[in-house]
Amino acid sequence: MLGINGSGQEKKSMLAVSLEVLHKAADRLGLDQSMRNILSKPQRILSVAVPVRMDDGSIQVFDGYRVQHSLARGPAKGGIRYHPEVTMDEVIALAMSMTWKCAVVNIPYGGAKGGVVVDPTKLSIGELERLTRRFTSEISIILGPEKDIPAPDMNTNAQVMAWLMDTYSMHKGYSIPSVVTGKPIEIGGSLGRLDATSRGLVYTILELVKKTGMKLEGARVAVQGYGNVGSHAAVFLQELGCRIVAVSDVYGGLCNDNGLDCKAIKQVAAETGTIMEYKGAAEEIPREEVLEVPVDILVPAALGNQIHGGNAHRIEAKVIAEGANGPTTTEADRILQDKGTIIIPDILANAGGVTVSYFEWVQGIQSLSWSESQVAAELERRMVSSFNDVYERAQREDVDMRTAAYLIAVERVAQAIKLRGIYP
Repeated sequence: MLGINGSGQEKKSMLAVSLEVLHKAADRLGLDQSMRNILSKPQRILSVAVPVRMDDGSIQVFDGYRVQHSLARGPAKGGIRYHPEVTMDEVIALAMSMTWKCAVVNIPYGGAKGGVVVDPTKLSIGELERLTRRFTSEISIILGPEKDIPAPDMNTNAQVMAWLMDTYSMHKGYSIPSVVTGKPIEIGGSLGRLDATSRGLVYTILELVKKTGMKLEGARVAVQGYGNVGSHAAVFLQELGCRIVAVSDVYGGLCNDNGLDCKAIKQVAAETGTIMEYKGAAEEIPREEVLEVPVDILVPAALGNQIHGGNAHRIEAKVIAEGANGPTTTEADRILQDKGTIIIPDILANAGGVTVSYFEWVQGIQSLSWSESQVAAELERRMVSSFNDVYERAQREDVDMRTAAYLIAVERVAQAIKLRGIYP
């Protein structure tokens, strides 16, 4: 499936890109057609209609999806997003990506994803709660702490997860906190979950710096997408001595060659809904130009397919750490690799969130509560280990880090399928 990017060129859908990357890894691994057929298809797709009574008394019906790509390595795991442009193909692609993400950091999950086609900014709090509870009811037949564990994603948060957990628990007749992760601390959430994706991303950057001898102090950084992942990553990197020279959100971009005040911008965004209300020293630029600012490190943390054949030639970053899911198309990947850009791929760079979700699930299953320092230490240990696995595989096989990450992930999932066999 093809679309048109900002340059007027055709671009592949996220699902087409996901399948292309999978088959590239399968070729190198020598997987047969039978295994490719299994890995290319989601194990289960649930499409639901979600009727919601609106505040004015009318009924609106929203389309919702929950896709389980693989259960070979454990229960399905993946977020639920609310966005007006959610599509079935996108959810399938994201579920597939979750399978590889869980495998590359070696946690015992398969991949899943969910979504509702809705603009949540146009709903009241009451409408949002009723939407969440009805959607949960519709997909509850495949949810469960040992079956499928949702989490927050785009435009969903801890409150949405609390409603989801409560709805599922009411159906069962008792509280089941471990059916969902990313929920509030007060009802079984984990300390350190909110900034886990950003923290994990920064750990991978730190490891790359160690491997390459790159200087972090004074390094120029641009962050595309100043939501939860992008804003926390910017603050963390600034605290490590980086100079954040450009940031963006859906409304536009800000640039200051001397460095931006990331904490102040984060606060303004939280209070007003956009970074563009920031009154400090900054030049306003089009949001897409943030990707093209000359920097040492670029963190794309917005939607998928933002780096494509139409703009990859103009990207000057030395390192790209993918905070978003699927931000780079395969065509852009080739262009950037030819330019010598080092890319820390999404299935590794942004795996901190699902890793701490796993910790939250473990705490819930065992009725334990870890300290924030314990969560951070365990996250660092696992991200560092996974980064080194990928980096060493890339060096050993003379491939880029994305290819190496997929080789590890696909190999682990394929091996699990082989060991389990095909029933009956």
